[in-house]
Amino acid sequence: MRLYAPSPVSEILDRLLDDPAVARAVVAHRLVPSTPARFAEVPPWVDPRIVRGLVTAGQERLWTHQAAAAQALHDGRDTVVVTPTASGKTLCYNLPVLQSVAEDPAARALYLFPTKALGQDQVAAFRALASAAGLEIACATYDGDTPAPVRSTVRSAGQVVVTNPDMLHAAILPHHTKWFQLFEQLRYVVVDELHTYRGVFGSHVANVLRRLLRICEHYGSHPVIACSSATIGNPAELAAMLTGRAPLCVDDSGAPSGERHVLVLDPPLLDPVLGVRGSSFALAERVALAFLRAGHQTIVFGRSRVSVELLLTALREAMREGRGPRERIRGYRGGYLPTERREIERGLRAGELLGVVSTNALELGVDIGGLEASVLVGYPGSIAATRQQMGRAGRRQDVSVSVLVATAGAVDQYVAAHPEYVLDRTPEEARLDPDNLHVLLAHLRAAAFELPFRPGERFGPAPADDLLAFLAEEGHVRQAGDGRWYWASENFPASEISLRSAADENVVIIDTTQDRPRVIGEVDLFAAPTIVHEDAIYLHESLQYHVDRLDWDERKAYVRRVDVDHYTQADLAVTLKPLDTFAAEPAGAGERAHGEVMVSSLATLYKKLRLETNENLGWGRIHLPELELHTTAYWVALDGATFAAWRRDDLDVALVGAGRAMQAVASVLLMSDPHDLGMVAQARSPHFGRPVVYLYEGIPGGVGLASRLFDRHFELIGGALDLVRGCPCDAGCPACTGPRLETGGDGKRLAERLLAVLAGEPAA
Repeated sequence: MRLYAPSPVSEILDRLLDDPAVARAVVAHRLVPSTPARFAEVPPWVDPRIVRGLVTAGQERLWTHQAAAAQALHDGRDTVVVTPTASGKTLCYNLPVLQSVAEDPAARALYLFPTKALGQDQVAAFRALASAAGLEIACATYDGDTPAPVRSTVRSAGQVVVTNPDMLHAAILPHHTKWFQLFEQLRYVVVDELHTYRGVFGSHVANVLRRLLRICEHYGSHPVIACSSATIGNPAELAAMLTGRAPLCVDDSGAPSGERHVLVLDPPLLDPVLGVRGSSFALAERVALAFLRAGHQTIVFGRSRVSVELLLTALREAMREGRGPRERIRGYRGGYLPTERREIERGLRAGELLGVVSTNALELGVDIGGLEASVLVGYPGSIAATRQQMGRAGRRQDVSVSVLVATAGAVDQYVAAHPEYVLDRTPEEARLDPDNLHVLLAHLRAAAFELPFRPGERFGPAPADDLLAFLAEEGHVRQAGDGRWYWASENFPASEISLRSAADENVVIIDTTQDRPRVIGEVDLFAAPTIVHEDAIYLHESLQYHVDRLDWDERKAYVRRVDVDHYTQADLAVTLKPLDTFAAEPAGAGERAHGEVMVSSLATLYKKLRLETNENLGWGRIHLPELELHTTAYWVALDGATFAAWRRDDLDVALVGAGRAMQAVASVLLMSDPHDLGMVAQARSPHFGRPVVYLYEGIPGGVGLASRLFDRHFELIGGALDLVRGCPCDAGCPACTGPRLETGGDGKRLAERLLAVLAGEPAA
């Protein structure tokens, strides 16, 4: 019996579900019913010209959330709008901004988008509405692609300036005197895609906004802040952490939506003993081809640049027959030229392109038309991102299909075993820590460069005097006779801060293949020993580079293009020392805690692994100094008496296996990348004298992940136990406790036994 009325898309889905290769992989299939629109009248304060423009664009009335948000912003209320993909969030702030400039041509607005593509897209939307209203408004982007002659025009005459946080941080705020027309008349600040500002990036952007509002105050303006976001668990709290203000939250969407089928697929086991599964790529390709061959526009999301290129190649080869030139399916990722990205976006909107394979670069709200199917190859790392990617299909009110294909990784297998986690639960709470000392001090330097600090002036929650005194000892600032703190260094502080990293410095990667060396990227200092050590194979935009030399003192890695059949994987020896305990509580057969730790890491050797088979082709030593990371961690200290009867080698294996499972589940519970958390297991901790498992933040100072794990300890332990117990492998595998060679033949059984004790289950 069908759950739905027949339609072209649902007929394709029927045929897919009749395919045994797909049917046996389905672990969940949900039908999300359509919802009708709820309307509200255009507010009476809107200029008649703008009303005519809305009618011309086919929108005689607003959806209820659009009217509520526009009214709040017009009334001077900071507002955050949280509604699904394609629900018209842009109009919520475009309407009051357009009205403001229509009333007073001197009024200004600043739009912040996390990506250039999104900024370009929004400029087009704003210009279209202004043109339909017969209003001539200077709206332009100011980013790295903006030509120099245009930049001066935007600075002097731009009424709506569209940029990104990186550009605001490095090119606008440090040169605010050139932007005085903007800052004197700034009425609105728009912060779009709020949910992307989490972790280190969000912590940096919160400080950039502190600097922005400080400069606005200097010029006498007090802008209203408009935020918009995909659905997350704590939008109002996140907006408050990011902006320092308490906003009104508008989260009751009045937009219509079409019927959607959501499926979760898990490739079947090929080897139950080793836990080897079928290819997620092959399964995703099979699903995508069913829709592409039927002529339905489809988007496929890969988790990395390499996976995007591999998927694109496979789909193009498979589509050689019947559906026109291979170029009807395009790739989309970082590294493509801006002109290429704009061309692909236009092709999707116009229906000229049949499909696109993308990284999360197209996850955000760029208008790419009415796709009918979305295929996600691997869990994107959060419920919010999953729903964003799925929501790229079905932007019209027709039936759409979204499919998540799990990989063999531990996080994906947890999601496949618990599909209700993605399908039924509310999205995660996004976290950031703008007062992380490393981040705060960096932006305090930048703020002092921009404007002197008054005695007692706050930068964040407290007066900045003590931190400024510390910077004075370092020679960055000086205190004058009037008590003010002035910038005293020749350095340009903003240029030393990367918003995407908490480390003070990165290692620059220089390609020496051609006669003229060129910089092709950079890598975080703490990741460099395992990624760009000498003789490493570094992957960049699907190309292979051999690291010829790593100049550690100068923080430069020199690479050249190669074409080899292997990649490299480095081993890292990690030791951890607790420095301070912030909180600790008994928890079953142990104690949960979080606090401050010092992590020492030393890259020791690397392996050469064949690309297709992971066969070990050899190894080499890495000669680099030990790195120390001062950060925060969550840990579980096991009760010594409870585990005293365990054999030492069994306990070693159990701790590593349980720790790996906890690490995988932690990245699902938190809105974090699996690499944001490191794991250390100690059978006899030098500090506590008993077994301990640590999950530490891979970011200097941490951004609050450790405290969140402390709060969700029991959920974490229960989830790790479910992951290990539910894995169909015999003795441990990469999907639960880690590779069998690392944990031994009894790794799964021992990890399950340890986690069961921590979960409070009676001894077997």
